[in-house]
Amino acid sequence: MKSIVTGGAGFIGSHLSEMLLALGHEVTIIDNLSTGRKSNIFSFKSNKNLNFVEADIRDKDSIDQFFHDQDFVYHLAGLADIVPSIERPEEYFSTNVEGTLNVLSSCVKYGVKKLVYAASSSSYGIPKIYPTPEDSPISPKYPYALTKYMGEELCMHWSEVYSLPVVSLRLFNVFGTRSRTAGAYGAVFGVFLAQKLANKPLTIVGDGCQTRDFTYVTDVAQAFIDASLAEIESQCLNVGSGNHYSVNYLANLLGGKKVYIPKRPGEPDCTFADIKAIKEKLNWSPKISFEEGVQKILENISDWNDAPVWSPESIEIATESWFKHLK
Repeated sequence: MKSIVTGGAGFIGSHLSEMLLALGHEVTIIDNLSTGRKSNIFSFKSNKNLNFVEADIRDKDSIDQFFHDQDFVYHLAGLADIVPSIERPEEYFSTNVEGTLNVLSSCVKYGVKKLVYAASSSSYGIPKIYPTPEDSPISPKYPYALTKYMGEELCMHWSEVYSLPVVSLRLFNVFGTRSRTAGAYGAVFGVFLAQKLANKPLTIVGDGCQTRDFTYVTDVAQAFIDASLAEIESQCLNVGSGNHYSVNYLANLLGGKKVYIPKRPGEPDCTFADIKAIKEKLNWSPKISFEEGVQKILENISDWNDAPVWSPESIEIATESWFKHLK
């Protein structure tokens, strides 16, 4: 099999690329390295079946040729995080929407067998039903969530109009090794791990009782592979752990001092995926427990040595636009 992984030097994409190579695929990674890192693919960069292309999905001419004679395309390239999307919505639209359009166009042009799209559970906004099923109302609260959903809508439309087989995976809270360590204030794991390494208090938002559906990255990568091989198309499926865990519980597993900072608008008190559909349609289920996943991260905690160490004061400054625009 020949596969393209856009964003393949990123957090999830690098794990997916490694797993595909282990299965014997010829893998082409397309990544502009704006958030991905070459260090993420260092352990398998010498694999003879790997082709790394440094290119931006927004530049169609630079990526189009690589879609020729490909079986599967796993589209994970995109911009994440809430605050930067509020501050730079145009950039998020050009990457997550226009970039996705370019990928779709090349898939149709060259007759790719299937595209699997990395969608986001943030499209649900603040759900009213837990666990949250796929037919829940879509209500994105910030530009990142909106642009990821617009990308998903493009995928579904291209599937209908141009007969491109597509599966969209709505990812909940993915965690694990190789997650992004630099850049904007973002995911709780990166924030906590850098603080733990620096012997600083863990900054817990609100009362810490909010829960998240933390799913380990290799389980998520396996879901992409299973989706590409399954005899289904034009489907949107949740990818979650089957459970949810409080931020306080995570902080206790990591250990160390804690400090509580103000609750933020537009954030759900719970994320919890209903995964009955993906279990039934893909025969997929998560294998790594939350506690096992946290232990794997602690065994590789040195990977977060270069991550910024956030304090309550620097977080307040970094999230000013969050409080200003998300009411």
